[in-house]
Amino acid sequence: MSEPKHISCLIVDDEAMARDIIATHLSKICNIKVVASCSHAMEAFQVISSNTIDLVFLDINMPEISGISFAKSINKDIKIIFTTAYRDYAVEGFELQAVDYLLKPISFERLLKAINTYFEVYSQTNNKGFTETDNNQFMFVRADRRMIKIDFDAIIYIESYSDYIKIHLADETIVTRETISAIEAKLPSKQFIRIHRSFIIALSHIVSFTNEHVVIQGQALTISRSYKKEVLDLLERF
Repeated sequence: MSEPKHISCLIVDDEAMARDIIATHLSKICNIKVVASCSHAMEAFQVISSNTIDLVFLDINMPEISGISFAKSINKDIKIIFTTAYRDYAVEGFELQAVDYLLKPISFERLLKAINTYFEVYSQTNNKGFTETDNNQFMFVRADRRMIKIDFDAIIYIESYSDYIKIHLADETIVTRETISAIEAKLPSKQFIRIHRSFIIALSHIVSFTNEHVVIQGQALTISRSYKKEVLDLLERF
């Protein structure tokens, strides 16, 4: 399977902290290249004139030249994800056919969703979307009104219940409001495999398997028909 092409991104925001937060989030996503981070529109114009830019993270409320004015003046092939602390600009932003509209403070999960929206709508290279890089050893999920760090090595398997998932660890189970597909995008593909629309398992915790089930932590989890070939092809190579 071919890898998706790199997306060349530009960050434009007059607040340094806001630029740093976006850049940090983007550094966790594979196939993303931040070409430049600009504090005002004139600097951004110069970057665009000398570089190929696919996507701009653009603050709306900037001095001198607003994000809306900037978006109207650049090549329409360059897609925009607006960022702002004010909800009132959303309608005008979407009238410009923005990919998405992110309200500050921007969480990593929300930014990743916006990147995948860009990918699904505008990229023709691959239909798998973008994920966190396999270099990361952990992720954060929201549970009990806080963000909890979960090491990938600690995950045994993940179980879906509609819009909620249970993340089974050795000594506890964490429940978070998330879809299994969204959580799958955060997991390193070399460590985990989806065996069913309701189950993702850690390869290192498999005890045994048959053509129908994988045994993990004393549980026999069903391999569904739609995932069977991919799962068995992978497991039989071990």
